[in-house]
Amino acid sequence: MWNFIIERMPGTLSIICTVLAYLIPYTVYKINKTLHKYGDPPWMKDEK
Repeated sequence: MWNFIIERMPGTLSIICTVLAYLIPYTVYKINKTLHKYGDPPWMKDEK
């Protein structure tokens, strides 16, 4: 039974690529948000 489960699991490269497919866009999003927070001129910032 254990061998069946181990054989059906994706390879290491697939797991790494899946994690990177999430981390890269998320990191770009967070960097972009931070840059806009500190770099936008006052007239572009939302009024609170």
